[in-house]
Amino acid sequence: MAHTVSWELHRSFLGVLKEGSLSAAARALDLSQPTVGRHVAALEAALGLVLFTRSQSGLLPTEAALALRGYAEAMHSTAAALERAAQSQGEGVQGAVRISASEVIGVEVLPPIVAALQQAHPRLQIELVLTNRVQDLLRREADIAVRMTPPKHAQLIARRVGDVLLGLHAHPSYLARCGTPRTLAELAQHALIGYDEETPFIRAARAALPGWTRQAFTLRTDSDVAQLALIRAGAGIGICQVALAQREPALVRLLPRQAELKLETWVTMHEDLRHSPRCKASFDALVQGLSAYLQRRPASAGALSRS
Repeated sequence: MAHTVSWELHRSFLGVLKEGSLSAAARALDLSQPTVGRHVAALEAALGLVLFTRSQSGLLPTEAALALRGYAEAMHSTAAALERAAQSQGEGVQGAVRISASEVIGVEVLPPIVAALQQAHPRLQIELVLTNRVQDLLRREADIAVRMTPPKHAQLIARRVGDVLLGLHAHPSYLARCGTPRTLAELAQHALIGYDEETPFIRAARAALPGWTRQAFTLRTDSDVAQLALIRAGAGIGICQVALAQREPALVRLLPRQAELKLETWVTMHEDLRHSPRCKASFDALVQGLSAYLQRRPASAGALSRS
């Protein structure tokens, strides 16, 4: 390659990869379809590669395109992080901060914490990314992440805020129809709510709950929020956070002495952001709010610590 390839070409390439067609990518990127087509063609010419083949269902990525996808996504994350950092320049807490958390934490726990944070810092813009995929802080896919596993990289700053206590729960309407299990063995006679795909959590749950397998689940979904909604609707027995169930007086905890799981909870960010006012204020607010939620006591301030 005799010249540097423009970021705009990579941006359009990534748009087509995600959307599957030139027209859909153009809408997502707010560009014209011919412009996106020219960008992809220019990138193919610059790289000397064929990136897409046409089919009746749209544009299919070649092996070369799939091999380049991770690099393009990293460029996109870095560009977005650069924009957030640029917007935050100036005195005080301002600009955008991107926070990643699981679906159920993001929907059920973080909203009041985020609302209080924004009220305390009106010039702060908060991007809340809800996903059960671990966002890569090293590649700046997010500024701060709420994780249920300890961070493994020395470049990350982390604070352990406590343990999420999990237990089996059901709605009284389900128990009235189907009865209340008195032992773990009796769970096999009930409608169980669980995951569709094998996950590390399922493997960990089996150590505490023999028989907690995909084949045993009558209702399967990989969405934590959907599982909680099914429990609340009386569809069956599932695992949910004890603290969330206590908010909902109707939910009944089952077999508390026999079925209990704990998930460590961490707030994490890259060490390069420790002196960023927007990130430090957000990090501290998440630590305080989640600590109060998990420990059921007023939050107290604390200093950052290295993982």
